[in-house]
Amino acid sequence: MNDRDLLKALFAAAVKAADPLTGIRRYLPERPKGRTVVIGAGKGAAQMAAALESVWDGPLSGLVVTRYGYGCATSAIEVLEAAHPVPDAAGLVAARRLVDTIGGLGEDDLVIALVCGGGSALLPAPPEGLSLADEIALNEMLLASGAPISAMNVVRKHFSTIKGGRLAAATRARVVSLIVSDIPGDNPAFVASGPTIPDASTRKDALEIVEQYRLALSPQMLAHLHSPSADAPLPDDPVFARHQHHVIASASVSLEAPRGSRQSTGLRPISCRTRSKARRGMLPSFMRHWHARSPPGADRFRGPHCFSREERRP
Repeated sequence: MNDRDLLKALFAAAVKAADPLTGIRRYLPERPKGRTVVIGAGKGAAQMAAALESVWDGPLSGLVVTRYGYGCATSAIEVLEAAHPVPDAAGLVAARRLVDTIGGLGEDDLVIALVCGGGSALLPAPPEGLSLADEIALNEMLLASGAPISAMNVVRKHFSTIKGGRLAAATRARVVSLIVSDIPGDNPAFVASGPTIPDASTRKDALEIVEQYRLALSPQMLAHLHSPSADAPLPDDPVFARHQHHVIASASVSLEAPRGSRQSTGLRPISCRTRSKARRGMLPSFMRHWHARSPPGADRFRGPHCFSREERRP
């Protein structure tokens, strides 16, 4: 295989790994004794629903929420659309419908949750005493704050009745979450603020973020954040004991996908650590370095801003 064909094969493997259908096939749960109900939220939720329908052997129903204009044709799973990145009333209705859809299920039923980036804005669900306007104001403050997405989602989950694992906690059914991650580090609890995945962050953590980024919360919002009603379920809560989750696609999954092709050729990957100026000039030579067939330890193939992740195999 020449270098061009190898590059094409590696690229194709990475793109295939990014296709939700690939991950859904890999982590498809077994059919339950009872019903199978699908829920989901995110900019790619409709495409994930269509992919699931194409491989699921049996009846299913449910609904997913996506951004306006991001829907696609599905047969059994209803697709709702709402606003992103600023929530709207359609998202408020959609969030309530998701809870209602799974609230009456039993222990023999299965919920498949399809979650991807964008779900936080698409699922506004303010707690008692707060309104959609409050959640919109919070979202706008967070977007303007410069806070990383992980910090934003810690705050969001404490102002929601659906995020931070609360959606999964609303059903007695087993929940299997299939997640497309847009979060550095692929923490599933941070994708879409984790409607089906709890995390260990607390009200204290949220308050520290509010102070650090000087978020001008209203008196009602601050009062809520200081009250036990803002507490979200923690990962060790028994309600999550039977649940599972899988990150089915992400940047890191795609980067890992070509490993088999690399190993078969004896190539080693090289990561570039460089400033933006160097990055613009280094990319072509980086590709040449990666495919150069030099003896083990031949440093001349490493650019000045590159370092070896693993040694070339004999």
